[in-house]
Amino acid sequence: MTAGQSIKSGIVPETEKKQRLDAALAGFLDDLSRERIKNLITSGNLLIDGATCTDPASKKCAGKTFALTVPAPIEGPAQPQDIPLDVVFEDDHLIVVNKPAGLVVHPAAGHPDGTLVNALLHHCKGQLSGIGGVTRPGIVHRIDKDTSGLMVAAKTNKAHQGLTALFAAHDIERRYLAICNGRPNPHSATIEGNIGRSNADRKKMAVVGDDKGKAAITHYTTKEPLNGATLVECTLETGRTHQVRVHMSHIGYSLIGDPLYGARRKSLLSGRKDIRFCRQALHAAILGFVHPITGEKLLFNCNFPPDMQELFSKLRV
Repeated sequence: MTAGQSIKSGIVPETEKKQRLDAALAGFLDDLSRERIKNLITSGNLLIDGATCTDPASKKCAGKTFALTVPAPIEGPAQPQDIPLDVVFEDDHLIVVNKPAGLVVHPAAGHPDGTLVNALLHHCKGQLSGIGGVTRPGIVHRIDKDTSGLMVAAKTNKAHQGLTALFAAHDIERRYLAICNGRPNPHSATIEGNIGRSNADRKKMAVVGDDKGKAAITHYTTKEPLNGATLVECTLETGRTHQVRVHMSHIGYSLIGDPLYGARRKSLLSGRKDIRFCRQALHAAILGFVHPITGEKLLFNCNFPPDMQELFSKLRV
């Protein structure tokens, strides 16, 4: 056995005789995803009763012994970087951080490094189990570069699968604080509207027809009237790209400072020389979920960062 390699063995459950082999093993080996197991099988890493099996769809293995070789995780393309992190919670399975505005979550075109992923690779060095066969943190959701606030990332395959399932089932509590232009009417409401790429500007998202995009639901409520603006709390039922920004702009109350969806000619900031705020006034303030491994109910709350606190203070009536 090579360094870092492991072998998972056992008996394919008799109760799974009608299941595909990869599905049966995924139910038995809960720290590996079905897709990962499928790839390992097709790569020749599985022995059934001592003979190599490369058919992940086989239904003839119930009751037989198996030995699945899991290679050591390889290093991903992103490199660890010593970037300070505001860690709110951390254990052996996952980490919750308060992301500052300006920090990109994942390396991409235009941002090859200096991201949250690079920071997590450095902070969690030696703790990551190799999600999908690659040493990396499990990013299960994102917030925009210029949005601040709470994010959770997985450190193990099992936690990654559990968090992914929670997000897919919309079983995560996510509440954002936003400062929008004007006075939303009504004070509290639910915004429903599919979100997809804008036909007018492909860099933007937009509320599109019911037969297009993806379903999106945002609940907002007024927290405090401000001088020409309003502090609102937005609770997400779904997690679409730019959801809060798109939905609030769609109903006519764009976020202050939003360079993409803000109605600049109507923005409060255009008449306030004492205020300089160059990003969308949006903060992921509350994050709650059931820990996918321990079953503990977790709820985190983080205050405004300094720039948004200053904006809020200057706009208070």
